[in-house]
Amino acid sequence: MIIDRIVNAPLYYSVHPKFKSAFEYIQQIDVDGIPAGRYEIDGENMYALVQEYNTKLKEQGIWEAHRRYIDLQYVVQGAEGIGYSNITHLQQDEYQASKDFLPLHGKGDLVTVHSGSFVLLFPEDAHMPGMAVDASAPVKKVVIKIAI
Repeated sequence: MIIDRIVNAPLYYSVHPKFKSAFEYIQQIDVDGIPAGRYEIDGENMYALVQEYNTKLKEQGIWEAHRRYIDLQYVVQGAEGIGYSNITHLQQDEYQASKDFLPLHGKGDLVTVHSGSFVLLFPEDAHMPGMAVDASAPVKKVVIKIAI
C-alpha cells in the first residue's frame, strides 16, 4: 500500500506503466463536478468508479482484496478510514472471479485518508474502505481500477 497526496503523483509514475495515465485522468477531470458512476478510460484495462457515500462504522466494514486490478483510490471530498493488512495475515474466503473480489476476515490497521490524498492498493493489500473517522460523514472518491 502507498498513501500520499495527489500533488506527489509524479513520484509514482515509474512504479507501473499505467500509473501516469491513471493519475493524469484524475487531474484532468472535474473531480468535484463529475457524477457518481463508471467511466471508461481504457476498456477493461483501466476504468474509473466515482463514488459518493456516507462512511460507516468499522464493525460494518468488509475486508477485501483483488487479483486482477490495482486500486488507485483518490478522496475528493471528506475523509475516510481505510483498513489495511497484508492478505497473509487474514483468513481468505472464496475468490469471486466475476467481481475480482476476495473477501477476507481478521484484523488490521486503520489509516485516515483526507481530501486530496490517494492510496494505491496492490493484490497483496487487503483493505476495508469507507470507514468513519469519528462519525459517519459524506465522502466523494474516485477509484481507478488498473489491470495488472
